[in-house]
Amino acid sequence: MRYFNEMSVILERIDSLSSRVIETDYGSIEYAKIGNGYPVLAVHGNAGGFDQGLMMSDKTIDPKFQVISVSRFGYLRSSMPSQASVAIQADAFASLLDSLSIRKVAIVGYSAGSASSIQFALRHPDRVSALILVSPAAPGKGPIMSKPIFNIFFRNDFIYWATITYFQSMVQKSWVGVPEEFILTREYEAELRDILFHILPVTKRVEGSLFDIYTSSPEIFNSFNSEDYPFEDIKIPTLVISARDDPLALHENAQTLARRITNSKMLILPDGGHPFLGHDEEVKLEITRFLDINVPSVDKHYVEIKGKIRNGDIFRNSEDNVGRILKIRR
Repeated sequence: MRYFNEMSVILERIDSLSSRVIETDYGSIEYAKIGNGYPVLAVHGNAGGFDQGLMMSDKTIDPKFQVISVSRFGYLRSSMPSQASVAIQADAFASLLDSLSIRKVAIVGYSAGSASSIQFALRHPDRVSALILVSPAAPGKGPIMSKPIFNIFFRNDFIYWATITYFQSMVQKSWVGVPEEFILTREYEAELRDILFHILPVTKRVEGSLFDIYTSSPEIFNSFNSEDYPFEDIKIPTLVISARDDPLALHENAQTLARRITNSKMLILPDGGHPFLGHDEEVKLEITRFLDINVPSVDKHYVEIKGKIRNGDIFRNSEDNVGRILKIRR
């Protein structure tokens, strides 16, 4: 049957990415690491996982950088803590970096992943050299998927697969975030299909998606005067990327976010919606320029880290997380 064959291919693809899992006080944290340059922590969006993070980083991060792609709480092999919060997710990122003996990273948050990326910058500013927010969830109005729609299509692998296989044209724009007036070429439709299929298996992403849609995103949408999101306290160099016609992460919200983060700049795309269709190279080039300016060169980074290990203070700025790492497994 076509469904079983395609699901088998999808599962084999995920397995081939060779993710690992660490066990911490926050539960299981899954990640994959590629490359050898300066480390960039890739934080995926809704209905994602480390595999989506790798897909997005392939589109947006130059291969001269090392990418560490993490599955957030409730996605794939990352567990969902009983008292999960966006802030605790940010602390879990610090725990992951401790386990990898990485003291400082650039962090890129895609879509719903922007909330925990911002919290990481607020709670662990000494661990962040640069903050990049791509099509970010941000303060302001935002669409929330109705629970009946979620329960019908995003809790059952076969129903979701059949929908995107036979009715892609009916759901692709609303589910991925492309405005109705945007004209799709065959290449764009293939790109949307790839994005939609990267959400399978949906059954391995349910807990994370529920948290994102009904807890994390509403929290940041309503964060105008929240003590949990003092955006003005972020002093880290920040790049905000947004398309004017994004129907999911509204452009006006991204502008508000950029205005409130003191040391920020903004790349405004004229169109392309949430997945910034047609602007991959422009986005990658701008991110590369931004990182080249704001992170150390590979040689300088190596000398800095080597010195810290020799002095025994690799975890000096993360005392709260020392001892949280219990073990790593394949």
